[in-house]
Amino acid sequence: MPIAFKEWSVTVRALAEGEQLLTLRSGDIQDFEHERFFLYPTFDFHRTDLVRESHRPELERAMEEGVWTDGEPAPVEISPEGHLPQPDRIRIRAWAEAVQTWTINDRRILNELAPFHVWANDYAERRLAWRRRDPLQLVLLRTHRIPRPVTVRVGDEYFNGSSWAEISRELPFEGTPVLADGEFEHAAAHIGGIVERATRRQRAAVLV
Repeated sequence: MPIAFKEWSVTVRALAEGEQLLTLRSGDIQDFEHERFFLYPTFDFHRTDLVRESHRPELERAMEEGVWTDGEPAPVEISPEGHLPQPDRIRIRAWAEAVQTWTINDRRILNELAPFHVWANDYAERRLAWRRRDPLQLVLLRTHRIPRPVTVRVGDEYFNGSSWAEISRELPFEGTPVLADGEFEHAAAHIGGIVERATRRQRAAVLV
């Protein structure tokens, strides 16, 4: 069965639109175990304070990644905690390749990478319960939109606490990259340069 990576639906939307090139996880780098996978949207913590102000309208658009039997859930602003009723089905519209992974432990790197993601500056602390100086996995993704979105029923895999899910129907790794080759390579080089410079700064600070 196809493997899917569970990610916040507003991030999935941004990845599929070419507005984001990164994903982030707390923990050990070995936890990111698959090289390519479908993107499985989740709907916990739909809070406006986790997204930069310029991209907050995307939270409402991200509702389109789920299907609710009784209609759309309440607007995200109503719940201070950001919890939404979970959808009965979710739409799979993209898959991604993990191109490169870095271990980082400095939030300032995320701030410098702001052109390549939609998150607020303190996203890692608030969304991932990340404690500073603990390692984070920063993963560069090459995302592809599949020809037609596929709707799958939400099962136990949605609630099992894992970052990964098995899709109960066959899905081909087909479709068009959201960024052209040259545009992606330019962005990837820029991202890599930012991370490498920040890593050198950290090492120099330790030696002082």
